[in-house]
Amino acid sequence: MSSLLRVALVTLALLLTAGCTSKPIVNPSRTLTPQVQASEEEVKQAIVTALTKRTWSVQRVNPGQVQAEITVREKFHVEIDINYSANAYTIVYRDSSGMGYQDGKIHKNYLRWVRFLDQDILAELRAHHDQPTAQAIGVGEAQPLSR
Repeated sequence: MSSLLRVALVTLALLLTAGCTSKPIVNPSRTLTPQVQASEEEVKQAIVTALTKRTWSVQRVNPGQVQAEITVREKFHVEIDINYSANAYTIVYRDSSGMGYQDGKIHKNYLRWVRFLDQDILAELRAHHDQPTAQAIGVGEAQPLSR
């Protein structure tokens, strides 16, 4: 085997290994700002909506916690808990298969999936917050007609 081919194969092997490295688990935690005021029910609904949009399956909804899972290409499976209140939420890794979890590290795709989910939850909360209420657009209680 020529030395050029050998160098090319070693380089390819290193690139493939580097691309598949695992990364430390990150559990995103968000404290909602005053600009994104929400009730606990609204936070729960934003979480469930974001999960559904990202094709996660909601396993269980308890007060203050949503449990969800995703399976990708029947090969990668992840389970998470999302603990929430009216002013904060945290996405917590629970379990996985096919993701190479070991010693607090996991396949980089997990981090991407959780980052996108976190962004979508925030977007849902902001969208809900930005919707005008009836009172804000001048629609209040019905007033009697004066004659």
